[in-house]
Amino acid sequence: MRSLSSAERQTGLFLAIVLAFVGLTMAAAARQGPMAIHGAMALVLALFLIVALAGALNEPLPPVDREQSYYDEPTRFGIVMTLIWAIVAMAVGVWVAALLYWPEATPPWPATSFGRLRPFHTTGVIFGFGGNALIATSFHVLQRTSRARLADSVSPWVVLIGFNLFCVWAVTGYLMGSTQSKEYAEAEWYADLWLVVIWVTYFVLYMRTLARRKEPHIYVANWYYLAFILVVAMLHIVNNLALPVSLAGTKSFTIWAGVQDAMVQWWYGHNAVAFFLTAGFLGMLYYFLPVRSGRPIWSYRLSIVSFWGIVFFYIWVGSHHLHYTALPYWVQTLGMTFSVMLLVPSWASAGNAIATLNGAWHKVRDDATLRFMFVAAVFYGLSTFEGSFLAIRPVNSLSHYTDWTIGHVHSGTLGWVAMIIFGAIYTLVPQLSGSDQMAWPRAVEWHFWLAVVGTLVYVVSMWNAGITQGLMWRSYDANGALSYSFLQSVQAMAPYYLLRTIGGALFLSGAVLCALNTRATMRAAALRTDASDRPFVSQPAE
Repeated sequence: MRSLSSAERQTGLFLAIVLAFVGLTMAAAARQGPMAIHGAMALVLALFLIVALAGALNEPLPPVDREQSYYDEPTRFGIVMTLIWAIVAMAVGVWVAALLYWPEATPPWPATSFGRLRPFHTTGVIFGFGGNALIATSFHVLQRTSRARLADSVSPWVVLIGFNLFCVWAVTGYLMGSTQSKEYAEAEWYADLWLVVIWVTYFVLYMRTLARRKEPHIYVANWYYLAFILVVAMLHIVNNLALPVSLAGTKSFTIWAGVQDAMVQWWYGHNAVAFFLTAGFLGMLYYFLPVRSGRPIWSYRLSIVSFWGIVFFYIWVGSHHLHYTALPYWVQTLGMTFSVMLLVPSWASAGNAIATLNGAWHKVRDDATLRFMFVAAVFYGLSTFEGSFLAIRPVNSLSHYTDWTIGHVHSGTLGWVAMIIFGAIYTLVPQLSGSDQMAWPRAVEWHFWLAVVGTLVYVVSMWNAGITQGLMWRSYDANGALSYSFLQSVQAMAPYYLLRTIGGALFLSGAVLCALNTRATMRAAALRTDASDRPFVSQPAE
């Protein structure tokens, strides 16, 4: 609160009162069920903020020269929330993986069933862990590359607190059985409306800050972050157009029907991969990799060409999820064709990142943080190749509905997304804490190997499981009957599911180690006095 001016504290207090009114209205209108509980959650959060802001009205004001410094408190908060979501969501992921091997271990109440825990895991990891990392790092990168402080000090908190409220609403709704049954978009209508408000605030803040920049050039990382913000808003709004049964109830029905619903869903689903899990994290890579390695991007022009290739090609590829369905054949073929073409800009980015390390391989050898980023670039190249390969119709006939898809998804989320997040965190936290390195340098090394081994065990086991499933399901005897029953194919998965659980547990233990290391580093934080870390000092964009 001390970083806010008197007027900003009053604005924050007003917004907290508005949130309290929204929460009270939701709880009173619904009276019972998920919407009432979520209204109560919003009310409790608002009351906490009201007490904190009202108590801070008479506290000392920030220094008069604060506009001459970057505003990093939201980034610190975002990093903390990133790691909290990482531990919670990954722990649930290990739990549901274990339930596939020990199904009898499911506790006897509905909230702990696989069908409710699984979307908790995916939403918690993608949006809680990944979303907070993207928002936190985007604030940091935007300021440094623009040499401008964030446009105001209230909007970043609205974005971060509001976004995390959405994530909590979503995952707790799943545990209570509230879902739209849309992959990666299960949250109900009122949560979706809330996210639109938060996301528009995020976009406006980003654009206002860019407009204030003192650096004439807009660095390429900001192109990727802006694509992530803008396109995700478009995807979210179109896919979640729905009519609620009642304004006082949770349930709603999408306006899309039949094959159109399937097409819109996978236009959303694969572009969520494209612009949430790819474009945003490429922005992260294009900033933190050069900063950590001390090397400029190998080809800045290639990074821009790759940007436009990814933006154009990715938007067409969602239909490859719907091979052999009622979707028109030409639409399936269009998605398959663009999926193969997408390999060019994707590998351009991966190759550009790896080539950037030329002349800095000794740093990769000695610096575990840089190794996280290198492995992320490698897995990005591998998972995009695999994605294009799996989109080809004959290959898809073997892989679809099998655990090969699970392996592919986790080679991207664990090997690419999580690795670049951890690399960014290990770069950011010491800088924001006034330190040269993390509090426990050896723990970074341990985390790296836990993450790499955990990812490989997980992904390789799922690759084997998926190919085994696909071959068993299409194996026929001499009489033309299936050689294996479905139950036999499930029994054959047991060793792979055990390995999957072990790999996930190793990765989770690394995330816990990162959280503890980050906490120790932040607790020992010193006051920064580095003059180069000020927005108006003449310096080139980082």
